[in-house]
Amino acid sequence: MSFEFATAARIVYGPGTRREVAPAAATLGRRALLVTGRRPAPGEALLAELSAAGVTAERFAVAGEPDLETVAAGAAQARQIGAEMIIALGGGSALDTGKAVAALLTNPGELLDYLEVIGQGRPLANDPAPFIAVPTTAGTGSEVTRNATLLSRAHRQKVSLRSPKMLARLAVVDPELTYSLPPEPTAYTGLDALTQLIEPFVSNAANPLTDALCRQGIPLAARALPRAYAAGDDAQARADMALASLLGGLALANARLGAVHGLAGPLGGRLAQAPHGALCARLLPIVTAANVQALRAAGSPRLARYGEVAGLLTGAPDPEQAVAWLRGLVHDLNVPPLSAYGLSAADIPALVPQAQKANSMRGNPIALTEAQVAAILEEAL
Repeated sequence: MSFEFATAARIVYGPGTRREVAPAAATLGRRALLVTGRRPAPGEALLAELSAAGVTAERFAVAGEPDLETVAAGAAQARQIGAEMIIALGGGSALDTGKAVAALLTNPGELLDYLEVIGQGRPLANDPAPFIAVPTTAGTGSEVTRNATLLSRAHRQKVSLRSPKMLARLAVVDPELTYSLPPEPTAYTGLDALTQLIEPFVSNAANPLTDALCRQGIPLAARALPRAYAAGDDAQARADMALASLLGGLALANARLGAVHGLAGPLGGRLAQAPHGALCARLLPIVTAANVQALRAAGSPRLARYGEVAGLLTGAPDPEQAVAWLRGLVHDLNVPPLSAYGLSAADIPALVPQAQKANSMRGNPIALTEAQVAAILEEAL
């Protein structure tokens, strides 16, 4: 066995750690672009702290799922103000935007020169501008991953800008920043975090380090997510979910994902208003059931991985128990069907080949046929 493990240069976790962002930024320069999400309050507080630390910063707000035009606008603003660093404070959309802006700021050409699938896929020639990631949701783990997932509206696809150079200089994970997250995004982001612990664990590129992270994170998320959904001010549940999300980000960046994310990419391109986490949430139990069935039919030893997932979730090492538990959780957290976002049966034939070509699909523990992928989508409707 051989494997590689890479992550952010420095990770800081714990309640109140957001106060370390401004002093750290001051060591990297005097001008910053602050990429934020929809919620203004955390960004306003950080702008004041940056100013007090001697860092002049301008805010760049990301309203929804990040697209190519948003990243280009962010990079243009960063160049205009002479930004020496990029700080992203928000959910996965803000973090992925910030990560991509940092890469584009120091590399020539356009995004399409570097994007997978729809672009030329060229490697980044230069290190991105220093990047600080501060998540305000417990879901994507983007603060410790080496890619940014971006929407191309022209192609109706979500694709990745990916490079080992894109790892953050500093990732600050402060659970207190998630306390005000409403129940719905708590559910969607939390189920994305759980997906990103299960998929690397069962993937065909799992390794001992990622296994250890997933074994720690899966039961954390299983216990904490229902509590965080029911009571957003449950400090212990929020802390556990922030840690589970971080562990999932570390795992997916160093193993692979699977069919949930292989499907979520093209679905996100077609259903641009659907939150990524909501798509993953709906797909997770259905893909798990399909994988368990396919592995059992093939007599694959990898089925044992789902037995271990079931044990971590329920205490009973039966793969079918994992499926049943996940179906129950998705029901209890009120995850809607994909038809709620406008998907219809007529869309499925075009989505299947796109999903089969997705980078994440290559990590699935067993190759799914086109008929199996179509059946997953039909059930998810």
